[in-house]
Amino acid sequence: MARLLYSLLLYIALPFAALRFLWTGWRDPSSRGSLRAQLGLGLVQRHDHPLWLHAASVGEVRSLAVLLRQLHRGGFTILLTVGTPTGLAQARQLYQDLERVTLQAAVWDLPGAVQRFMRAIQPNAGLFVETELWPNLLHAAARGGVSLGLISARLSERSLRNYLRWAPGLMRDTVRAFMAIAAQTAADRERFLRLGADPDAVSIGGSLKAELSVPAGIHKLGAAWREQYAPGRPVWIAGSTHAGEETICIGAQRLLLASARQRRGRPPLLVLVPRHSQRFEEVARELAASGLTCARSTQFAEPEPEDLEVLLVDEMGALLAWYAAGDVAFVGGSLVPVGGHNLLEPAMLAKPVLAGPHDANAPELARRLRDAGGLVVVANAAELVAALDALFGDPQRARFTGARASAGALAEESGSRRALEILRQLLAARSSSA
Repeated sequence: MARLLYSLLLYIALPFAALRFLWTGWRDPSSRGSLRAQLGLGLVQRHDHPLWLHAASVGEVRSLAVLLRQLHRGGFTILLTVGTPTGLAQARQLYQDLERVTLQAAVWDLPGAVQRFMRAIQPNAGLFVETELWPNLLHAAARGGVSLGLISARLSERSLRNYLRWAPGLMRDTVRAFMAIAAQTAADRERFLRLGADPDAVSIGGSLKAELSVPAGIHKLGAAWREQYAPGRPVWIAGSTHAGEETICIGAQRLLLASARQRRGRPPLLVLVPRHSQRFEEVARELAASGLTCARSTQFAEPEPEDLEVLLVDEMGALLAWYAAGDVAFVGGSLVPVGGHNLLEPAMLAKPVLAGPHDANAPELARRLRDAGGLVVVANAAELVAALDALFGDPQRARFTGARASAGALAEESGSRRALEILRQLLAARSSSA
């Protein structure tokens, strides 16, 4: 009954979701995807029974890099489905050289769409990444005899409360579709058990994001961008920001510029990188009304770099290089109740990391970076300014904080080994049932 009601609500919402999908793609070509593919229409019939990997978006796609290449070297034919157009674009950029890897948009969680997908793809086994709990998709896969595993699995306390409040039975059945779950931490494991997962199926396997490596040439690219936009000046990066956070960062930048003028120092540059491309225009309007001297990265010509006070990065896939270009990184989604975004990226580049108090998406990592001395938690614009001023005014302290962030990032437990163990378990179960 719960699944029927859930599906009915999805079908009621479908026309609005489709219109929003088309509108977003029209406004921002980089977010454009295929509505037919997401409805499971026109899929090519496969008979090679690929290994199916599924990731939500950019961060999860990047986290699969080590594991996916290991599987490719092992001779697997792989289908990687991705939940967002930007994530799919990132996958094409990262994995275009792998001839046995097919990339496509994930289908929406509608009964008809997931059934068409399963009939066309016929995967051998499926590995889902982090928190991809789609009731109809997982139900259809399990009914079709596909062995499923959830790797690098995480579940926030807030998500758990929502699941238990609105659909406890449905979500219990959903997590029980997985033969094995490798939780990132002991706390994640406990939350999956409270959701209803089989205790024998849930282990602790670490995070795939711990295996993120610094791409070749990223430091060189960062240095080139720094020279282009802010030669000889302090630079701070506000990455993956959400509504409300840009306002805080703009206010902080005003105070930092005033402080620099007062002590006759070089004015810092704020590089603002919103989380979602559909917000670029909204943020650009806020910057235009701010009174600060601003430019957009895709349209940069004027003003001269010396006069530039805020640079809006209005393109996807550039954040890591900008972290490499900066002196200090603020990671968004943390001053507003989103749960925080990827702290590992600036940390592995040995940058001092600033973030707000909302860390529900990765509380253990935030705690470890904080305990290592590489993460400074700020609650508002005043604290953000104080932390930035302290780091800009003491380069030795900034280098030490960045080194501690790097040390904390290296301590993250890798998830690939446990993922491969789970895959062997899934394939063995498939063979025994064939």
